[in-house]
Amino acid sequence: MSLSRFDPYRECSTMQDRLHRLLGDPYLRRADDALAQGNWVPPVDIYETEQKDLVLKAELPDVAKEDIEVTVEHDTLTLKGSKKVASDVKEDQFRRVERAYGAFVRSFTLPSTVDASRVAADYKNGVLTVTLPYREESKPRNINVQVSAA
Repeated sequence: MSLSRFDPYRECSTMQDRLHRLLGDPYLRRADDALAQGNWVPPVDIYETEQKDLVLKAELPDVAKEDIEVTVEHDTLTLKGSKKVASDVKEDQFRRVERAYGAFVRSFTLPSTVDASRVAADYKNGVLTVTLPYREESKPRNINVQVSAA
């Protein structure tokens, strides 16, 4: 007869993991988005470059380029798409599924300084990069100071 220890914390952790998968974990969702809906929410990084452009990078592993839609309307950038389960694996073959699948929608309010007509998007290695250039008039500029002889 083998002896096994009962660990109540492990059982609680397992139950918590199951509930998170079933109901979703609201603590992992960010409230700073103007809109976050769908079956899953891809994580993003937003930063400013030295050229004074905004860049948004979204992780979209295993999402086909054809399944991604990027739109800019008024002052809102919206990312839409869907991640499909591999067609070569049947549902009854899965033993564990931890990755999220299905539709996603994320929207972000853009600052008025962004030039919506020059927004560009690139998709490489599962990362969507959206470049949001600032308007020329909103970029900082140097002003030469004239010295007058008095």
